[in-house]
Amino acid sequence: MTQMQRQSSVPVSPRSSQTSNQRLYLRLLWRCAAPRQRTQLVLLGSAVLGFLSAPVLALSNSVGETGIDAYRLHEAPYNLTGRKIAIGQVEVGRPAQLGLDKAANTNSAVRVQRLFVRNNSAQPNDYVDNHAARVASIMVSQDKRLRGVAPGAMLYSSAIGNDPNGGQPQECVATQTVANQNGGDVRAINFSFGESLRRDPRPKPVLDGNALLTQCVDWSSRVHNALYVISGNQGRGGFPIPTDTFNGMTIANSMVLVPNTGVFDKVDFFSLGSEPTFVIGRDPATERNVGPRRSVTLVAPGRAIATFKPDGSVAPPDTGGTSFASPHVTATVALLQEYGDRMIRQGMDANSPLPQWTLMARQQEVMKVVLMNSADKLKDAGDGLLLGMSRTLRNIANRTWLESDAYRDPKLPLDAEMGTGHLNAYRAFEQFKSGQWNPTAPVPPIGWDYQTVDVSEAEAPSYRDYELEQPLQGGSHVAVTLAWNRLVELQDSNQNDAFDEGESFQDQGLNNLDVYLMPAEATDTSDSVWSSVSQVDSVEHIFHPIPTTGRYKIRVVFRKQVNQSVQPYALAWWTVPAR
Repeated sequence: MTQMQRQSSVPVSPRSSQTSNQRLYLRLLWRCAAPRQRTQLVLLGSAVLGFLSAPVLALSNSVGETGIDAYRLHEAPYNLTGRKIAIGQVEVGRPAQLGLDKAANTNSAVRVQRLFVRNNSAQPNDYVDNHAARVASIMVSQDKRLRGVAPGAMLYSSAIGNDPNGGQPQECVATQTVANQNGGDVRAINFSFGESLRRDPRPKPVLDGNALLTQCVDWSSRVHNALYVISGNQGRGGFPIPTDTFNGMTIANSMVLVPNTGVFDKVDFFSLGSEPTFVIGRDPATERNVGPRRSVTLVAPGRAIATFKPDGSVAPPDTGGTSFASPHVTATVALLQEYGDRMIRQGMDANSPLPQWTLMARQQEVMKVVLMNSADKLKDAGDGLLLGMSRTLRNIANRTWLESDAYRDPKLPLDAEMGTGHLNAYRAFEQFKSGQWNPTAPVPPIGWDYQTVDVSEAEAPSYRDYELEQPLQGGSHVAVTLAWNRLVELQDSNQNDAFDEGESFQDQGLNNLDVYLMPAEATDTSDSVWSSVSQVDSVEHIFHPIPTTGRYKIRVVFRKQVNQSVQPYALAWWTVPAR
């Protein structure tokens, strides 16, 4: 708990775990567990205690090749550091700023663009917070020893403050303040904190996406075109809002399974995931989304990571959690967006046309599908049949994606603990650099698109077909991810096009889209090889083997209209051409 939290009666929480408390946590689990659960706890405890005795890891590991492999993008020929890209941070407190706060007088590593407390400029030395500083350092540290993911990015940060009467409205104000910075061009916003359901004013509140802060996130995602990256719930839980976002991404954290490898390849023991079966001191149902919709979309490094304190000293890597996982994702967006802006500028040159690079590359839905579709699931054997993935990710029970219900059930696009896999910044770059390809002509083996489907007129297509220009290799896997937004609208009583305390949002529902992998000559989705057909999610995901070498296509279907008749979506695909 930070100093600011001790002074505050507002029960919001950074999402991190104290390593020193892990043995106590296991003891409490043992006392509360049913006899049939204790065998599993023996295995879990042995693994955790073994991990505690292992050497600690540094930020360089989590950002480097054994983590998200982002440092490769910093170097030639890519030279991507997030230059001129704005990203955001909303937390209980704020990082320190050189020239504003005494704590930062010796901190030249972490430089932020501008700081706020809700919608007011930060005052010297107020609300400086250790946790917020450490999260910021993962994103933008310029120190040569512990470089952040995007050291060239511009970070805007707002603290919620410690108003005892504060809550989700004030958190939404802080969020909106950040989203409006840089001329309203902030590409991704990090949430390493959460709000309690017990403080939600709704009668009998549940995780249905309709807490005010969750609606605020989903509204701002669409209106401000910012990708919201939310740290997942963990440990004892209790702060699940807004992990039930539809339009953002909720991140679980990974740890190193085999210490001497340094590879982040296992979901952390204390990540609650989408469907926890046991939570100390509370009903596990309070940590789950209503219905079958899962919350975790991606996994990133979060355990035993060295970071910077407000004064620039290195914090010992004795804490960790989803708080430190989500900024890896947020800052990766800055790297990708720097590349996208570079290519858009080149595409505007008549002498060097790049029609596959337009402003659609800035869409938050595009970033979402690129990150999710390029995630690591299973380590490639070197033959490319597993899309060149660099690690095998295991869940808490040491099961891989092949043992996941999401691999077997078309109605489940996400694994409950792993989402679509582990963040890999370099693979995300490979996915993104292929550019935008629309369905009017055959598409390359790797690509993405931002498009619409329309059910308003009979002659307008209620589906889109993306035919692959090359036959696909039998025995290889294909990855496809589709994402679109839930429609949340502001009830703007004073008509100023901004959220003000006392206003609310209206959930207009979620149109239902599906995605299919089909033989190129097929006309009916019943002939598909595989599909993702969730009725409740705002994403669909396919990871499936190609049965025989041949020609295939991807079909996006507007299955059910709930709100508007024209639905924008983003689609990403990664396939293996026939050899």
